[in-house]
Amino acid sequence: MKIPPEKLKDVESIIKIKEIEGRDLVKDYSDEIERMLGSKMKSRLAESAEDADLYHEFNATLEFDYYNSMLINQPDEDGNFGDLGGEFPLEENEHFNNLPVNTQQSDIQVPTNVYNKDPVILNAIYNSEALNDVFIGNFQKDPTLTWQYFGSSSGFFRIYPIKWTPDANGVAAFDCRNRNYIQAATSPKDIIIMVDMSGSMKGLKMTIAKHTINTILDTLGENDFVNVIAYTDYVRYIEPCFKGTLVQADLDNREFQHFKLLVEEIHVKGEAKINKAMKEAFKILNDARVNGQGSMCNQAIMLITDGAMEDFEAVFEEYNWPERRVRVFTYLIGREMTFAQNTKWIACNNKYYTHISTLADVQENVMEYLHVLSRPMVINHDHDIIWTEAYMDTVLSHGILLGVVGTDVPLQEVMKLAPRYMLGPHGYAFLITNNGYILAHPDLRPLYKDGKKLKPKPNYNSVDLSEVEWEDTDELLRTAMVRGETGSLTLSIRASIDKGQKRPLYLVNDYFYTNIDETPFFGMALSQGHGSLMFMGNVSVEELHDLTSPDLSIATETYCETDIDPDHRKYSQLQAAIRYLLGKEPDLEDEVLLSQLLFDAVVTAPLEAYWNALMLNDVEPGIETAFLGTRSGLLRLARYTGIENRVARFLTMGDKDNLFTVDHFPLWYRLAVENTPGSFYYYPINDKVKYVIATTSVTVSSEGKTAMAGIGVQMTLDLLEKRFWAIAKQCSNIEGVCPLSCESADLNCYLVDNNGFIVLSKERDEQVGRFFGEVDGSVMASLLKMGMYKISLYDYQAMCKNIHHHHSSARPLLSPFYGIVALMRWFFSHALFLLDFNFCGLWHSDYFVEHKQKKVEAYIPCETGYPGFMNEPSVKEANSLIKCGRCQMFVVQQVPDSNLVLVVTQADCDCSRQYGPILLQPKEIKNATLKCNRMKSQKVRRRPESCHAYENAKDCGGANAISLSLSLFSASLLVS
Repeated sequence: MKIPPEKLKDVESIIKIKEIEGRDLVKDYSDEIERMLGSKMKSRLAESAEDADLYHEFNATLEFDYYNSMLINQPDEDGNFGDLGGEFPLEENEHFNNLPVNTQQSDIQVPTNVYNKDPVILNAIYNSEALNDVFIGNFQKDPTLTWQYFGSSSGFFRIYPIKWTPDANGVAAFDCRNRNYIQAATSPKDIIIMVDMSGSMKGLKMTIAKHTINTILDTLGENDFVNVIAYTDYVRYIEPCFKGTLVQADLDNREFQHFKLLVEEIHVKGEAKINKAMKEAFKILNDARVNGQGSMCNQAIMLITDGAMEDFEAVFEEYNWPERRVRVFTYLIGREMTFAQNTKWIACNNKYYTHISTLADVQENVMEYLHVLSRPMVINHDHDIIWTEAYMDTVLSHGILLGVVGTDVPLQEVMKLAPRYMLGPHGYAFLITNNGYILAHPDLRPLYKDGKKLKPKPNYNSVDLSEVEWEDTDELLRTAMVRGETGSLTLSIRASIDKGQKRPLYLVNDYFYTNIDETPFFGMALSQGHGSLMFMGNVSVEELHDLTSPDLSIATETYCETDIDPDHRKYSQLQAAIRYLLGKEPDLEDEVLLSQLLFDAVVTAPLEAYWNALMLNDVEPGIETAFLGTRSGLLRLARYTGIENRVARFLTMGDKDNLFTVDHFPLWYRLAVENTPGSFYYYPINDKVKYVIATTSVTVSSEGKTAMAGIGVQMTLDLLEKRFWAIAKQCSNIEGVCPLSCESADLNCYLVDNNGFIVLSKERDEQVGRFFGEVDGSVMASLLKMGMYKISLYDYQAMCKNIHHHHSSARPLLSPFYGIVALMRWFFSHALFLLDFNFCGLWHSDYFVEHKQKKVEAYIPCETGYPGFMNEPSVKEANSLIKCGRCQMFVVQQVPDSNLVLVVTQADCDCSRQYGPILLQPKEIKNATLKCNRMKSQKVRRRPESCHAYENAKDCGGANAISLSLSLFSASLLVS
């Protein structure tokens, strides 16, 4: 329905139509986000830790008890607690996803491979006690904070306010010094990993070498660049696609398909010749530096070998002396010390040397390179702040980095500052990193289904903007945003608006973007024609009674912040909204949204009386629910069937997909605003329930520029059948088969929606909700030839079955003489900040060996293309003859004022042998050359502004060779 202009003139005194200006919105939202994130960067965590360390003298005999997360709340049978245990009160807290927390105290996590009473650990934990008051103060001042923490260079992790939970095997495998710690403690870096694969490296040595490579890879992040070379008497790139270049050390390249899997395929043979490989490594780094590629900051070569026999001084004279700008870190593998002197000479004349004799040595020895790379930062007294990729949940003189501090910022809190109701049903805001990776975007899908389980995709936090805004083929939007520009761009796009990616729409999006100082970048999309205008009305608070109508409900978790202050948690959103409008709770916001909600409630109030009148006048059997929804999240509905007779959960509290939420316009509303007012959009609720939705839009102007509301009904398929089969009786376009009747056994009749899905057929239980091409491939193929359907869509976040089987040469080593040290990789599993660990194996000493097959994931990330079908509205009717069997004849006719097409076919003509079904299954895009070029191409990115790349120290070795003096921090602010 439309509201004519003359009607609008009658209400001009109380109603104003405000045009939404994207440039103003993106500026306002970016300022809000900048203020919010700026407050996180001003927490005094780094300074407090520095002060505590400055006045502390190391005490080798210090005795100090602290709350160890692995030991607290575990009394023995007599109720007594052991060392480092004790009672640590925990209480569920809504702000922390209802996890049990302690907002008055932090606790300590120590990895299993670190001795929890080591004097260095005890002194550092004692020092960091000063952070506890800062944690509490920060949370009291800024309740949007979640986790705060301090990761020590000695390995312990102080976290507030949660208790650290061990994995299923009771092991604390997480080591805070891995990837994000390195990113905060060092500047970006180019790393060439050189591994000796000569015959002398067989057995345990190669096992240790592979583990060392993987541990180094674990320390790299998206601002780093890397390549891995295996050498004997020739040089071999373990990924031939990356020959002669550096590639970004993101998850795609590090983990799921490339380096880590390829490392497992290295086999020993031949004699080691280090000169060729070292020259190749220097050449890659030099080319990157000259051509402005890679990190343009630190450069290092990681040499992993059991010894070097050659004279290689000339190589270093040619490529690295006298400046020694490329650091060379050498890892001597194995117990034997043959040729160790040569290996040590390489390191001592270029930077760093360590000896790794067992698997248990790997983690600690690899982490020591941190101290070397962090020196320039700490010497310069810099507290660099980094922003990491999204999670699913400094020194004077030669000093050592003390640690890294940080907080988690929930992306949900950030995105609340750009509310969806202002952006319209198809509009959205998004954030990307300096590398173009998505921090937040409505099309980011971090989880996938493996059987009945939902799992995080291995590359969920390195999805590029071009992989979701894939219509930006020239990457104009991505390039402008990464460069920190402010501007706008218009794109015609094909979008899918349902979770199953099967209902595509053609939209025209206006993109607005700007940067946020010292933070990730911000962008916003508005769909043309929808959401560009808003009703603003003058409604008095006295009309609040309209919010209490029994037919009215409002969106959840939208209007008021009820979870921050404990006094507000007892209120529902509706109760909180009313108290705010009455002035009883002035701290509960959002004023604009609440005013619009009240306005919508007042102007739609007459519907309640209208629907009640219909109820008294015998509503047509089959109409079960009438509903109306507005942009502010208001929902009015009338039930015409008692709950005892209803099967569908449509628009009940259990029907999450069809209700308004803080960041979600339901599908029926988004479909309604795409329709011309008065033209109804029909679709089945799902393929298991015998109900269909019919929805249309209510617009504010005769031009239909924007939607005020979506309105519709829920009806049974019985009623739909009764109404629409009558249309088929008038359809007499097939020669010799007249008059038509869908009741005839000679005919098959289908109501098919504009996306090709069956809304109604004779075989309802089997066919409703299915794609028509699956049921009749011959007719669908003809419709495609006629141009009535078909577009193509792409999914660059897909997961495909892994057809490769990699066997690991890594072997767990068992010994009755040595304690177990668990070394495991870790990752944050999803945006709610619950931690999940991937158990890699228990490593003992190196006396006994047994074989074990590496676990292979059933699915790996891939790229797919899949058909999407959209009806061409200009084709009103068609008929044709298909030559198969007795010749298949069919008629297609659009149903007026709807998104439906009536398809009538012969029931006695089976074309399935000549024409197979047309399926919607995606197909993997396989093009090795294209894939290689994409993987190694370096997209436009913005390098971090700071670079601490070089210092003149010439120490050789690990921490023992570095003098300890005043320790400062590199501050890390991690975004979750």
